[in-house]
Amino acid sequence: MGAKKNQKQSQLIIEDLIKRSKDCQMFVRKSMLSQKIEYQELSQALQHYFSYWNDFTHPGIFSLACEAVGGDPANHLEAQVAIAMLGASFDIHDDIIDGSQTKHNYPTVFGKYGENVALLLGNAFMIYGFTLMGKATNKLASEKIDRIFATLRVSLFDVGNAHASELGLRRRLDASPDEYIKIIENKAASIEADMNIAAILSGGTAEECKALARYGRIMGTLATLREEFIDIFEAEELNQRIKTEAYPIPVLYAFQDKDSSTDVKRLLSKKELTNKEIEELLDIVMESKSVANLRNHMLNLIGQAQRTLSSIRNQETKKLLANMVKATLEDL
Repeated sequence: MGAKKNQKQSQLIIEDLIKRSKDCQMFVRKSMLSQKIEYQELSQALQHYFSYWNDFTHPGIFSLACEAVGGDPANHLEAQVAIAMLGASFDIHDDIIDGSQTKHNYPTVFGKYGENVALLLGNAFMIYGFTLMGKATNKLASEKIDRIFATLRVSLFDVGNAHASELGLRRRLDASPDEYIKIIENKAASIEADMNIAAILSGGTAEECKALARYGRIMGTLATLREEFIDIFEAEELNQRIKTEAYPIPVLYAFQDKDSSTDVKRLLSKKELTNKEIEELLDIVMESKSVANLRNHMLNLIGQAQRTLSSIRNQETKKLLANMVKATLEDL
């Protein structure tokens, strides 16, 4: 009964984020599709991207942060759209960096149209995103504008540094799990920025902005760690990472165990794992003592995130945020 209740709560959180993102997603699609794109293949690539794009994380988190400090997300739709467009830009560029031809058995823009078209489309989203953020903030006090764009700048460099550092970990079993954790924490700067900017725009106090920024960094870290676990369960994602990317962090942790390191190395030496071999790797990873320590680390982060919410004034949103971090460890 308890597990079903947790799963229901997790699903309710996702449904809430989707609902909060609906107007933003419509705005993004309408804005981008209304642009004059003369090169037909680039126009087709945009249509293709929208056939699978469904980002409810960035705009949903932004909406929650607005409400957490007593603001109305509807008053900051352009900024929310800017956040979603910047997220789309990173998403498309990440596929180029990772060489991701497909995601969930569906071709990415990079996989279908190649590197040049994907790069141009990612740039288009980034330019429009920054333009809209400028428009959304142009009537604010200069101090707030400076804080918002300083937040964006720090976020961009943290995320960029994370991806650059990750390149050095490709196909390296000797990579330090602690080093990879630091990379994941830097990637989480994007969620931190979403929440901090939303709080600034909505008139949050310095204490509230700081708290939500910290919560965002932890939430982003936990969400990414969860995805690292999920990638081991999905054959396509796991084999893609074995071929060209950094290994999922739970695999690196399992390799640290003397009892499992030989088997992990044997399995990852193969060009592609069969379903049976993936099941074997899963058993090894999930039974590893080091991976158990990783789950304990996530549990500790959940506690930290929940404690940062003590200063948040909206009690309903506070509860939702507390449940959101808790859900990242569900079924792991």
